[in-house]
Amino acid sequence: MRNTLLKMLAALMCTLATCADVMPVKDFNLEMMAGKWYLVGFATNAQWFVNHKASMKSGVAQLSPTEGGDLDLSYSKLNADGTCWRMTHLARKTETPGRFTFHSQAWNNDNDMRIVDVVYNDYALVHTIKTKDGVSEVLNKLYSRTPETSAVLQQKFTQYSLDTGILADNIAILPKNAECPAP
Repeated sequence: MRNTLLKMLAALMCTLATCADVMPVKDFNLEMMAGKWYLVGFATNAQWFVNHKASMKSGVAQLSPTEGGDLDLSYSKLNADGTCWRMTHLARKTETPGRFTFHSQAWNNDNDMRIVDVVYNDYALVHTIKTKDGVSEVLNKLYSRTPETSAVLQQKFTQYSLDTGILADNIAILPKNAECPAP
């Protein structure tokens, strides 16, 4: 128990030190982010994820730039019982291209989201610092334009997540899932 606690504390300290320096990708192009993305990788040390990761499957994100330079985020995931889980956010642009902020009504947290690596017709690696009640946690997501990703891309995501303080056990490549029907 003590070793586990020490590992978690070390990971948290590493995460907090690392996250402050995470910068979005250079030459970010908001318009090229538009469209359908599959959420295929998920990594965080957050306790809710540790408790639920075994049952998680891939989902779909629809990203839509606004005229003002913000980013509409619409998520959907087909549940095991056939129902659909859906969530939307308006991510507001910041002075730094590729960096957005939003408040999640569903989770009551503030989110500082950065697109840290992207090949617009292939994948996007998104690093988000989620803060609730003064406590911050890192969430890394791997998005793909297709439901599957290469072993090379999965390894890149895994290494990035380790480098940002995520424990190896808390990095998941999500199994494929059917899509929700259009609303």
